[in-house]
Amino acid sequence: MSLGTRIRQRRKQLGLSQINIAEQLKMGRSNFGHIENDRVIPSSTDLDKIADILKTTPNVLLGKTTSEDLVTPPNWATSKDIADFKKMLENDQPVMFDGVPIEGEKRQRVMDILSGLFWEAKEINKITYGKNKRTRKNDTSDKSKE
Repeated sequence: MSLGTRIRQRRKQLGLSQINIAEQLKMGRSNFGHIENDRVIPSSTDLDKIADILKTTPNVLLGKTTSEDLVTPPNWATSKDIADFKKMLENDQPVMFDGVPIEGEKRQRVMDILSGLFWEAKEINKITYGKNKRTRKNDTSDKSKE
């Protein structure tokens, strides 16, 4: 799949028009259309801006990584864990530092760190509270047998 096709697909996923993006890039709609049709390769600066607008990374748009690669859950994750994680990511609030939005690759780095922390905390909770829940249920059932 080409760069232009990935840009077009992501734009449509977000419900944005070519005009929306072109205005944000301060270019004409037809110029942006040329990017989507692979007639023009965007500069690295424009690619960064497009990735920010499309809430992804330049590497995803270039096909070097996929969105799924960025959020691969660990083997022990249940479907509920994965749903919780996706819910966290869908809350697409801007990543801010000191009142200034963090964008582009820096934003993705922050999201990668948050992803790692999320899965680490989830695993600790499963170890800490998962065994206690089973132990408590077993204790209760054992007492009822007495």
